[in-house]
Amino acid sequence: MIYRSKAPLRLGLGGGGSDVSPYSDLYGGAVLNATIDQYAYCTIEETNTDSIVIHAADLDLKKRYPSLLNLPIDGHLDLQKGVYNRVIKEFGIKKPLSFNLTTYCDAPPGSGLGSSSTMVVAVLKAFTEWLNLPLGDYDMAYLAYQIERIDLGFRGGKQDQYAATFGGFNFIEFYKDDRVIVNPLRMKRWIVDELEVSMVLFYTGASRSSDKIIREQQKNTRTGKKLQIEATHRIKQNSYVMKDLLLKGDIIQFAKTLGKEWENKKKMASSITNKSIEKVYETAIKSGAYGGKVSGAGGGGFMFFTVDPLKRLNLINALNRFNGKVLNFHFSENGCQGWKINEE
Repeated sequence: MIYRSKAPLRLGLGGGGSDVSPYSDLYGGAVLNATIDQYAYCTIEETNTDSIVIHAADLDLKKRYPSLLNLPIDGHLDLQKGVYNRVIKEFGIKKPLSFNLTTYCDAPPGSGLGSSSTMVVAVLKAFTEWLNLPLGDYDMAYLAYQIERIDLGFRGGKQDQYAATFGGFNFIEFYKDDRVIVNPLRMKRWIVDELEVSMVLFYTGASRSSDKIIREQQKNTRTGKKLQIEATHRIKQNSYVMKDLLLKGDIIQFAKTLGKEWENKKKMASSITNKSIEKVYETAIKSGAYGGKVSGAGGGGFMFFTVDPLKRLNLINALNRFNGKVLNFHFSENGCQGWKINEE
């Protein structure tokens, strides 16, 4: 039997950074995000070889291990191994499993689309299909968060795991003690279509590690840096404004608020922007964009802009002069999905 899964990547539209501890624990966080038709995929093939083979096809990495109850976390394919280790521990599995696990992602690591967290969700979903694990959406998202942030110690926020699990447009609130409330937005189809045709997604060509940026944000909060904390307060407040504008279909005001979001975001940590990003942003504004921002923690990866649909092609042509790539996309309604394939 073969078990497959996929989980959607997300665009962080507003509030990003307020979902990162300790800010969310002290002040509460709120983000607005939407999943797109770019995915992380996982396939598990059950074997009787007394071995575990993990293959990250998009990274051209492949490792074979003896079947153990705990695989070594050593910097090689740790996301995949971290899920396996936690599943074994969480659900009291006494006998090591034998399987081939293959993953790949439509976006590169460090893209700013939540690819690593989405991969954890996809792998966890494949194990859920195989082992019939009793995980609802909230359970899966929280377990994925624990695997990545606590078990593996990777820095970041909480929004990505919930976006990948639930899918669609969501307004997500974060409180202390890891309490999370996902509010799915009932978007009218014409608003989704208008936003889609008004947005341009641009890959800068430079992936980045979010670890340094997140570490600086966390330090700024812990040490009470007033400028940075107030910027995060404004970003959080902006997410409420953006949610209301989006539900009303006021795309122009939504886009202009997106620009304010970016100005505040840059104050949260020094490495969120750089000369290359600023040049792309300036060019986009001069080419008709109402506003835009870097998706995710910042420093590189994907940027997205909102523009009058009649000027969309003009913006795309301007961005294509850089060493990057415009990515066509559609918003995705569904969260992570899993299914079984009978080989017989």
